[in-house]
Amino acid sequence: MKKLFALMLFLFVALATHAQDPKDPDFEVKDRLFKKYKNEVRAYDRKHFDDLFMEFFEKQAEESPTLTKEEYYTYTVKIAIYSEKYGLLYKKEKAQAQKTKDEWLSKQYSDYLAGRPAKP
Repeated sequence: MKKLFALMLFLFVALATHAQDPKDPDFEVKDRLFKKYKNEVRAYDRKHFDDLFMEFFEKQAEESPTLTKEEYYTYTVKIAIYSEKYGLLYKKEKAQAQKTKDEWLSKQYSDYLAGRPAKP
C-alpha cells in the first residue's frame, strides 16, 4: 500500500511539473526566469511596474534592436509575476490576474521575431 501511494505521489509530482505547458519549447527558460525574479518583482510598487511595462514596449519598437530570447522572456515573465502579485493582493481580481499571467507566460519569442520588420 505504501509503495502504491509513493508511486502515485511520484506520478502526480512528475505530471504537475510538466502540466504548465509541455508543448512550449521555451518552458525551461521561462521557468528559470520565473524562479529567479519572483521575489524581486513581488517587491515592485506600481510605478516600478509601469516603468518596466513601458520599457518593454519601447524596446519592441521598430527602430530598437531586436531583443534576445533571454531579454524578451525576462520582460514577459516579470509582467506575469506582477500579474500574479496583483491577484494575491486583490482577491476579487484573482481570476482576471491569473488569466493575464497565463497570457504573458504563453507569449512566444518566435512570434515576437515574426512580427519584427525585415532588415534591408
